[in-house]
Amino acid sequence: MSTTFQQATIPVADPATFGVVSSAIEQNFSPNGIAGFLKALDKSSLRIREFENVLKAGKLGPEANAAYAKLGDGDQGMIRELYLASLEKVPMDLRDKYFKLYAYY
Repeated sequence: MSTTFQQATIPVADPATFGVVSSAIEQNFSPNGIAGFLKALDKSSLRIREFENVLKAGKLGPEANAAYAKLGDGDQGMIRELYLASLEKVPMDLRDKYFKLYAYY
């Protein structure tokens, strides 16, 4: 008997508010938005993996921080996972160019 891992799907409690934040993440990590997003983080000396700091600094847009604060814990967790998964999909040439943003130190 063989079983494979399947991540549990958790329903979103507040789809409208969740959509505001997830859209902001998707827009900033889109091919047209990622270079400007990374440049803004670099100018602000923010690390890309510090999601809450990036959010509070307004780098994901003006509505994202307020919308994120309205979400419940489960929805906030899914947003953080979306953000962290998105930052790992950034093309290597940009990751190399903005190495300091990704560095662990």
